[in-house]
Amino acid sequence: MSTQVTDHKGGVWSIAVPIPDNPLGHTLVHLLETDRGPVLIDTGWDDPDSWDALAAGVTACGFDVTDLHGVLITHHHPDHHGLSAKVREVSGAWIAMHAADAEAVRRTREAEPEQWLDYLLAKLSAAGAPDDHLAPLRKARATGGGRKLPGRRAALPDRGIDPGELLDLPGRRVRAIWTPGHTPGHVCLHLEEAHPSAPAPGFGRLFSGDHLLPGITPHIGLYEAPDGEARPPGPHDLDSSGEDPLGDYLDSLERVGRLAPAEVLPAHQHAFTDAGGRVRALIAHHEERLARLRALLQEPRTVWQLATAMEWNRPWEQIPYGSRNIAVSEAEAHLRRLVKQGRAERVPGSDPVRYQAV
Repeated sequence: MSTQVTDHKGGVWSIAVPIPDNPLGHTLVHLLETDRGPVLIDTGWDDPDSWDALAAGVTACGFDVTDLHGVLITHHHPDHHGLSAKVREVSGAWIAMHAADAEAVRRTREAEPEQWLDYLLAKLSAAGAPDDHLAPLRKARATGGGRKLPGRRAALPDRGIDPGELLDLPGRRVRAIWTPGHTPGHVCLHLEEAHPSAPAPGFGRLFSGDHLLPGITPHIGLYEAPDGEARPPGPHDLDSSGEDPLGDYLDSLERVGRLAPAEVLPAHQHAFTDAGGRVRALIAHHEERLARLRALLQEPRTVWQLATAMEWNRPWEQIPYGSRNIAVSEAEAHLRRLVKQGRAERVPGSDPVRYQAV
């Protein structure tokens, strides 16, 4: 197997771990050498080929997977956290994650497939999804489908990652930066050490997970809660004072921009400099998108209607079924931001609920 490994110098490596059948191609898992042994930042997708690539990459860095001392998880998504249990099984390494994402892992592990399907049906119905989109979910619910939902084998972490914490990594200075938005417990990790080659103004290097990517805007949707106690975060409660993941994300971007790292080491694509420039570009992108959404809301629309009218990377007709559900969640998050800003409001008495610009 050909494994892509990059030596970023100063005891920092990246390993390209493939994501099966995904246009992203791979996750960049980072290996950080410490005085107590190597530590991984993320692990990659839970798949035999992905595991082989990770193990070969660790070997190419000069170690064996049994040498791994710990795993720091930027966020709970399966292309980042998927192989954590396997790493722990083989090496005995601890796993650390922010408490909010650890709770998401717990909920996912404990939720029965029927709860997920009920959740999706309630959420999409409230969003105004048509019957032909709901029909496959209803069929799966009636026939006991959904038994192999992703994430049910995800490892529960051994340790937390507290915002602002200087992590227990002997010989290294790595500080946790809480950056909610993509997930509620997403963290970036700031290596507070002089860059070995000082490629640009700034200090240290930032392991940015999915928060800050050089050419991709990460998905920002409403945080999911498929347990029996929490109702789905749909348009019926967009008016309330609940979560605002897009607002969280924009605030987190500004916080990272103020760090001014010399280099960013993301989990996808490639390392880059000028974090501040990328932050400004992402903030401008979302402001432009919010303005376009508000223009669409000159005509009252449901969340589903809003999602179908938004600009995506392909026409709506070409978006796969599962990706449409993700698009609806992203539309909800942007609509939530407009409502919180007082730039949109629900249309009284509408059923399904429609929203309009203010």
